[in-house]
Amino acid sequence: MKNVYFLLLSLILTCCTGISSLAQNKNILPDWALGGFVRPKGVNPVISADSNTTFRDPMTNSSIHWQANDTFNPAAAVKDGKVVVLYRSEDKSGIKIGSRTSRLGYAVSKDGLNFARKDGPVLYPDHDDQKEFEWPGGCEDPRIAVTEDGTYLMLYTQWNRKVPRLGAATSKDLIHWTKHGPIFQDAYQGKFLNIPTKSASILTQVNRDRQVILKWNGQYFMYWGERHVYGATSSNLVDWKPLVDAQGSLLKLASPRKGFFDSDMTECGPPAVMTEKGIVLLYNGRNNSGDKGDKRYNGGAYCAGQMLFDHTDPTKLLARLDVPFFRPMEPFEKSGQYRNGTVFIEGMAWFKKKWFLYYGCADSRVGVAIYDPAKRAEPDPVSN
Repeated sequence: MKNVYFLLLSLILTCCTGISSLAQNKNILPDWALGGFVRPKGVNPVISADSNTTFRDPMTNSSIHWQANDTFNPAAAVKDGKVVVLYRSEDKSGIKIGSRTSRLGYAVSKDGLNFARKDGPVLYPDHDDQKEFEWPGGCEDPRIAVTEDGTYLMLYTQWNRKVPRLGAATSKDLIHWTKHGPIFQDAYQGKFLNIPTKSASILTQVNRDRQVILKWNGQYFMYWGERHVYGATSSNLVDWKPLVDAQGSLLKLASPRKGFFDSDMTECGPPAVMTEKGIVLLYNGRNNSGDKGDKRYNGGAYCAGQMLFDHTDPTKLLARLDVPFFRPMEPFEKSGQYRNGTVFIEGMAWFKKKWFLYYGCADSRVGVAIYDPAKRAEPDPVSN
């Protein structure tokens, strides 16, 4: 009888331990966060490298396979009832990330899942007034949003292989772009022109079923930054003034956290969204590869997080996810030129009453995940 008793007790403890383990791995989002985002089956990656298309490169005056190596880190927008994705493409001119030339390709979709692509890039280093900032590294990592009147703003990285700088470009059709140069070139007498600046997420809002750029206190507002999150304001969308502290240094709104998935970087993602709960900023957290990181994730892995800022004060951080809502899980998110695992979020479009999130997969391909507010799903589990 005692043996039966101990057997039953052992089974109960085993079951309870299993349930506890499952509960600890369950990822529950707070009510202010967006998601979960679900990868549609049989679709990803939606854009991959193409060694067949060619383009006459203004820098070399020769025909090159401009997207033969990798296609990743996309921006997204909606135009005429279709999703347009502008993605970073790399040729084979170098041996590693940052040593090749990047250009921005164009892809359009009726359903947000299946894309038709243009044969040539729509933004690239050219014989224009941005040569000193874009030759030979090119144009990288765009974010796109649109004004109420239909002017598309692109904030992207200009890379001359010396200093990465945030640049602005505008368009009415997402194909023909006007470059406006580095966005911080005039602020504070050029104080921040020659420091590394990347990753700009302008404030937007869904209004009458359209995601559009929003003004705060009569100014446009954006979050930006690679290691820390900073802020900036503008009156015209192309000339921006970074927020500074009492000492004149860049004002830090959020920073990496020891022991968390974002222990190394908190890099801004797609355009921030004003919601009823506040401003939601989706961002890319890089895990520290040493003792400062979260041991549940690879060192150097990029996972996606969310922050909540006050709706009346976009500099006031209210809350933040402690675990990622989206992380490298699929084979194509862990294999490529960045093998530590990367889901690098940059493009998010409000389309057919759902959020379509476009992201770079291991710096090699483009993937999509969808959040339906009318049918909430669970985010990625905490760990494997």
